[in-house]
Order: sequence, then structure tokens, then C-alpha cells
Amino acid sequence: MTKKTIFASMNENDIQDLKNLLAAPKKICIIPHRSPDGDAMGSTLGLSIMLQKLGHSTTVLAPNDFPNFLAWLPESEKVAIYEKDKTTGKKILHDAEIIFTLDFNALHRTGEMQEVLSTLTVPFVMIDHHQMPDDYAQFTYSDPKMGSTCEMVYNFFGFLNVTNLIDSQIASCLYTGIVTDSGSFKFSSTTSTTHQVAGKLLDFGIDGGIIQSNLFDNNSFESLQLLGKALTNIKVLKEHNAAYTFLTQADLDFYKYHKGDTEGIVNYCLKIKGVHLAAIFIENADEKITKISFRSMGDFNVNEFARAYFQGGGHVNAAGGKSELSVPDTLARFERILSDNNIKG
Repeated sequence: MTKKTIFASMNENDIQDLKNLLAAPKKICIIPHRSPDGDAMGSTLGLSIMLQKLGHSTTVLAPNDFPNFLAWLPESEKVAIYEKDKTTGKKILHDAEIIFTLDFNALHRTGEMQEVLSTLTVPFVMIDHHQMPDDYAQFTYSDPKMGSTCEMVYNFFGFLNVTNLIDSQIASCLYTGIVTDSGSFKFSSTTSTTHQVAGKLLDFGIDGGIIQSNLFDNNSFESLQLLGKALTNIKVLKEHNAAYTFLTQADLDFYKYHKGDTEGIVNYCLKIKGVHLAAIFIENADEKITKISFRSMGDFNVNEFARAYFQGGGHVNAAGGKSELSVPDTLARFERILSDNNIKG
């Protein structure tokens, strides 16, 4: 199949080719990235429900499990987890006639699933807002200026002329991704269009306050203690306009860590006056790595920083990375990088 590249403005030929591809019922697999967040789960589930309305058979196949605070999302109970049942996961992939990949743009972001995905010859459709997409998909809707993949899925429905089929379930999913990836509309990627799309989704009868509460107000006692530990560990590097915190595996174990408990902690470093570059370093003993999340304010590009020094990437103001060093050694390396390169956030 001829590769089609779809940007923010689609030409009519690309739209028609996609419509032709989806004209007859298909078995479709929809995949978020590993360790899926609100935007990844909201976009995949919202798209899945819409494609079902269009007569397709869909399966959302996540590389690994998603956080408990997203378990309320419509049809989240139907999500297949590759890591838990690889035999079933491989069958889903091999049976699929179309594969959608959402909120990532390189197959390595699926972890072990990459080995299977790289062998498949069915059409791939990528919808993503990260920089520098790979070229594995026949159809690529890529727009790094977008604040969330969920906003892009809303646009995608417009390309297919099916926006009228959005219901409260789909709206809840898409609103979730917009809220989480915009930092509740605080991040610089939030535009007037972001607010307009969010407003249109609210018109489908969803309650934005309840969604925000589901996402942010159902913390366990242990997760709040873990947050307290992370706040205690904050170190400010005034000469670099930077701050960071860290959590060891012992910290995670002591406070009975569950997936999602560290979500958003890095943003507390950005609340400190004068800090424009923030990071959190989290030990993962199983993978033998230190996972890193970067955030920034203004023009400091953490995507470039993560790519250059920590095998990562993402957006201008939000990115991730990793280190094979211990937490103490990774922290020392981070400080050394800032100092040796005279970096200021």
C-alpha cells in the first residue's frame, strides 16, 4: 500500500483513501504506548468506541497495564494487556486488518510488542503529537503543535465526517486526554482551540468537574505519603534555574507504590519560584534503570535535552528519559551536565 502522510491539514485524496480503508467492517487493533497515561488511554478508547459505531470490531491492546486512576474510563475493562497474556496479544495483532498507533511515533515505545509489530504488513495509522515521527505507518497524522493526541482524534473524526456520532462516552475519553496532557489547561501547549474542543466535548453531556475529580482526587493514603517523600527530596539548583527530586525503589516499596502514584510529582518542582527546569528520577529495580521525567517553562527544550543526554524525548516542555546508572550516579551526572554545559532553565 502506498504510504500516505497526513498533517494538520489533510488533502482530499488522503481523506478519501482513509474512508475507503474504513468503508467495510474490519478487525482493528488500537495501541497506546507503554505505561499509558490519560492521553494515551483516552485517545485509544475514544477512537475504539467510535470505530465500533462505524461497524468495526476493535481491540485496545496496551503494552502493559494503565494506572488505577484511569480505570473509570468507558470500556477500560475491555483493554487487553500484552504483558499479562502475550499469546492472546500476539493473536490480536496477527488477526488485525488495520492497526492504529496513538500517542507515540516509534514502535520501540511499545516495548516487547515491537518485535511482533515490526513484522506485520497490514496498514498502520499513526495519530500522534510528538516530534520526529518514524515512518512505519501508511497513514501518519502528526502535529507536534497539538497539546494532546485526544484533540487530534477529535479532529480525525472531523476528517471522516463522523463528529456527529460522538457521544458522552467518547467525549469523556477525549476530554480526559486533553485535561491530563494540558496540565488541566495550564501548559503552554494549551491554545484557544484546545478550550474550544474541550467546550464542544462538554456539550455532549459530560461533567468536567467529575472527570477532574476522578483523575486527581482519588489518592490512597500511601500515595500521598510517597508525594511527601518526593517533596522532602527536592533539591534546588539556583544557578541553573532548576530543581529535581527522586524516589528510590525502597521508597516505592515502603509506600506500597501502584502504577500512577508518581504521576505529576515532577510538576511540584516547577512551582518553586525561579525554577524553569524540573526533573524527577525514579528507580525501577525490575528494569534496572532510573526513569526520568523532565518538565520546563518557557523556551527551555527538554525534548532536545532528553534526547541528547538520557535516551529519551517528548515535547518542548515535557519529556522523558532513562539512565542505566543508579539513582545517586544519575543525579550526579545530571548536575554535571548542567554545570559542564552552563545550562540554565
